[in-house]
Amino acid sequence: MRSEIGIKQAGSVALRWLGFLKVRLLLGGMVVMVMSVTLITLVFLQSAETHTLSAERRREIDEAASTASRLSGHVVALQRALGSASSRLERLALDDTEALHRFALSQSVLQQLFSNVFVAAPDGSVRISMDATGTSRPTVNLSQRPYFQQTLMQVRSVISQALPGKLSGAPVIVFAQPVRDEQGVFAVLGGAMRLDNRDLLEGLVDSQSEDATAMVVVTDALGQILAHPNRARLLQPLSEEPRLAVAFASWQAKGAPVEPTGLALDQPREVVSAAGVPGPDWMIWRVRSEADLLAPLHAARVRALSTAAALVLVLLPLVLGTLWWLLRPLALLEDRARHMFDAAYPPETGWPRASGEIANLSKVLRRVGIDRTRLEREKARTMGQLTSVMSAAPMGIAFAQGLKFELLNKEFCRLFAGTEHDLLVEDLAARFWAHADFEAFLIQQDAAFVSGEAYGGEWQMRRRDGSSFWAALRCSPVDIRNTSGGTVWTFSDVEELRASRELLEWAATHDPLTGLANRKAFESRASRLIDTFQSSQPASMVFIDLDRFKPVNDTAGHLMGDLMLLTVAKAISGQVRSGDLVARIGGDEFALLLDGCSHEDALRIAEAVRGAVRDVRLPWGQGVLQVGASLGIAELNATHQSLAGWMDAADAACYAAKASGRDAVRFATGTSH
Repeated sequence: MRSEIGIKQAGSVALRWLGFLKVRLLLGGMVVMVMSVTLITLVFLQSAETHTLSAERRREIDEAASTASRLSGHVVALQRALGSASSRLERLALDDTEALHRFALSQSVLQQLFSNVFVAAPDGSVRISMDATGTSRPTVNLSQRPYFQQTLMQVRSVISQALPGKLSGAPVIVFAQPVRDEQGVFAVLGGAMRLDNRDLLEGLVDSQSEDATAMVVVTDALGQILAHPNRARLLQPLSEEPRLAVAFASWQAKGAPVEPTGLALDQPREVVSAAGVPGPDWMIWRVRSEADLLAPLHAARVRALSTAAALVLVLLPLVLGTLWWLLRPLALLEDRARHMFDAAYPPETGWPRASGEIANLSKVLRRVGIDRTRLEREKARTMGQLTSVMSAAPMGIAFAQGLKFELLNKEFCRLFAGTEHDLLVEDLAARFWAHADFEAFLIQQDAAFVSGEAYGGEWQMRRRDGSSFWAALRCSPVDIRNTSGGTVWTFSDVEELRASRELLEWAATHDPLTGLANRKAFESRASRLIDTFQSSQPASMVFIDLDRFKPVNDTAGHLMGDLMLLTVAKAISGQVRSGDLVARIGGDEFALLLDGCSHEDALRIAEAVRGAVRDVRLPWGQGVLQVGASLGIAELNATHQSLAGWMDAADAACYAAKASGRDAVRFATGTSH
């Protein structure tokens, strides 16, 4: 009974501990640990591959150096054997066939070491040749062979480059030994090593196939192959050997060192080492396949991965089941939280029973739900009050978030001739008359907000029915420190105000009778021409004074006089260019500003105006009323430093036209015409 109670208590403790998220994370960590072991295994195997290759490279360097050392000793032994035999050859025997024959028969050691032994005179003629078939005296001359010449000149033992043999025609290397006495060199004793018989590397290179994973090749210092498992490659350049071409290029890039201690060279997917043979300066090349060296490790990696995969497959259902059971309260909590703000779920009920962190989180979410419900009620009450205030406001009010309105009052809907629903679904840009206006507004609004101020301005707005009106727009952020929290907009219709203002602005610069520019506007524009005067941009001022206008007023009255002035104004306007300014500056005085107008064009326009005024006819009584015009032209030049000076010049020219008999055009004094 006690044991059962102990088991129940232990189970209760275990369940209580499993209620904590930390314990669950620990279980998850165990899964991660299993995966980590797999990863570490792979890392260690990779490291083992790296170390194995490094060790094999060192071993291969040692093997190459050892082979080079043995081959060097073999070469020295061959040279010594030739030297020993040369000491037993006498000068008189060179011309004695019997003596040479006896000498040849006594050199059984040389015949075992070389495939061919010969004695040649200094002139290059071969006096006797010995090979496995016996002795002979071939008609061969070696005088042009470089090794033969070098042996005589340097009086020392020489090893030739690989070359076709004079006697056999097969690729050979010749060991040449000078034979001398007190009188000097009298013969050359030579031994030829046939490379195709592998005599040179006997005992040093095993028979191998061309695609073997371990291969030894011997070359001379220039890379010519002297020994190769495939005899067809003899005397070919090493650069044509696929398994050593990159390594050979790397060796040449390093200066082609003949290094007896060995060196490692780069070759893709191969382990290559090389060592130099002192004396003949040959090179021993060893190459082994990385794939064969790493084959055991690759097999181990496959076994390790297979074991890890099997372990994961076995443990995965157990881990998933455990996680599902442990996290079930969290899933229930997630489902309840998803409906936390649904009206059908009271915020106080429906929360899962749990322990540990999930229980604490459930309490927090429950509290949030209750608080949210209370805040929603308060918000609804506040929004009701705000809606009442907005509805009573005499101006359009809107709340915007991003690029859309979210709240509108009735006056806003009336101003924009639309329902609240239609206006809320459209972007802010739709309320501006032009999209370019909206973009300009955003720039000005942002600049005002950055400076900590509200924005105010007048814009042409678009109603939903397509019509437009001018509105005074004021915009301010709900929170000046966080402009992304929304903005409050107010709109006032200023269409009539703008019309009144524009009318006042027009009246300030125009003559009320003729509609032409008045004296103030005329002088303002003339002043700007003086300020921007350039000799390359001609301009002229024309003063016009009506002739015989006073009799019209006196005879027909002021109404007919006003009609005459209005008719003359239209006649003058019909003769000027679109950019020219026509102004009434006095009772019957008019003026023209001709910007960018040459001397000839100014005269032409003035004459046209004079003719148009002269052609004006107003019926009155039994006759007609008629006036004329005297015109004075003053060109803008460097002498006109002020507006008064320019106008005085034009006025003086006009006076001169009247003095000449009226109905005439005159230029100001000093103007070329």
